[in-house]
Formats: sequence, structure tokens, C-alpha cells
Amino acid sequence: MMKEKISFEGITFDDILLVPSRSSVLPREVDITSYLTNEIKLNIPFISAAMDTVTESQMAIAMAAQGGIGFIHKNMSIERQAEEVDRVKRSESGMIVNPITLTPERTIREAEKLMSKYHISGIPIVDEKNKLVGILTNRDLRFEVKRDLPVYELMTKENLIT
Repeated sequence: MMKEKISFEGITFDDILLVPSRSSVLPREVDITSYLTNEIKLNIPFISAAMDTVTESQMAIAMAAQGGIGFIHKNMSIERQAEEVDRVKRSESGMIVNPITLTPERTIREAEKLMSKYHISGIPIVDEKNKLVGILTNRDLRFEVKRDLPVYELMTKENLIT
């Protein structure tokens, strides 16, 4: 009965022996893409497990960068799951589509809280029209002891590339 349900024989690494030799197939000619679903194509056939010791945002981001996919585990609160997914979404393509920003009058303390919460090292500083006026990085904060200073006193204002 069980054999009827198995459509092919499975193998493991122990079942295979690769003998080094010259190949007529070049590595760039090999297509290892596979489909997770009819709509989701993976550039590499790797998925990281939804286990609390395996996949959180950092692993999901690394998997996506290589063409795979990581499933964030559910052994955490709904709020934390949403934060983990948000981190992955914000890292998409290496370009942040909707960055976390602050206005110049916000405090260093507020900036540090955001940096800690989102595990980021810099925050774009924007004016009321959402125009970039500076950037505040963890290097700007390294030796500052006054946490109630407005960010405009420490942010980098010159040579911003937009």
C-alpha cells in the first residue's frame, strides 16, 4: 500500500559518489531554479526551516540574497513575528523602499531606540516635506553622552548622495 503512494525513489548524500573528472557542461549552463509554488520561483533550491534555532529575519534575508527563501518560525509573539517580517521586507534588494526616518528636532535618545529596535546603524533625517537633510549614524553617537540633544546637532549634513 505504501509503495503505491511513492512516485519515485528518494536518495541521500550517502547514495551518491561523485568522481572528479572533466565535464562537457559548463557551470554557467546549469539551471538550478525550482518552484516553491506555481508562482514562486527560487533561484537556488534551498529553503531554511521554520525552526526557532534556524530562521529569523537574519537567515531569511541571507537566504533571499542568494535566491532561496527562509520561513520565519512562529515560536514568538505575533508582534515579534511582524517585526521579523518587517526587517526582511525592509532589506529587499539591498535598497530600503520605505526607510525609517526622523526629523531634525527629535532627540538622540529617540534615534538610539529606533536603531536598537530595528537593528540599523543609520537613520535618514528628513524635513517636513520628507526631503533628506542629513543622516545620523551610530558613529555620530559613539562618544556623545547627552541623550537629549536634537539629532540636527550631530547628524551629517554635507556630501549626502541622493
